[in-house]
Amino acid sequence: MASQECSGTMMVERVRTTAAPRKDPKILPPYNVVLLDDDDHSYEYVIRMLQKLFGHSEQAAFQMACEVDATGRVIVDTTTKERAEFKRDQIHGFGPDALIERCAGSMSAAIEPCPE
Repeated sequence: MASQECSGTMMVERVRTTAAPRKDPKILPPYNVVLLDDDDHSYEYVIRMLQKLFGHSEQAAFQMACEVDATGRVIVDTTTKERAEFKRDQIHGFGPDALIERCAGSMSAAIEPCPE
């Protein structure tokens, strides 16, 4: 709707617009970083890696090492998708376990959306 106003000798037209309905921003779902088990890495390696990359305490890292050994996988972090991808890549780039001679490289990890 437009209205006109007289300002001295100049005519000013004001246009009133109706605002579009506000859309709430989408909240992105969190992602889990999942460490996958193998037989080529020691508990010491897993604990050290989890402490260094994720800041887990020695006790929490030990519990996660036990879980990955027992079940084949453990969630080591829950975060945004972008950070989860970065943390997965850090795990993949951590390097071999010096305590196990046959170890050829880093552990494996995956990311997955958190179940709703």
